[in-house]
Amino acid sequence: MIVQFVGGPLAGRSLATAEEPWAGDWFTTEGAAEWTLYVPVYRDPVTGAVLAEERGTAPRRR
Repeated sequence: MIVQFVGGPLAGRSLATAEEPWAGDWFTTEGAAEWTLYVPVYRDPVTGAVLAEERGTAPRRR
């Protein structure tokens, strides 16, 4: 399954995952001070591709 990120620091990027349904997750980019929560907002019934939107941020622990 392919997850396509919309908005936030990962906008325009894609992630290949396992075939199981994807429920969302926290991500950060290298050097970023915050984590971003992405959740699925649309799943294409034909291709299975998922669009994921930014829903929140949290400080990164060091």
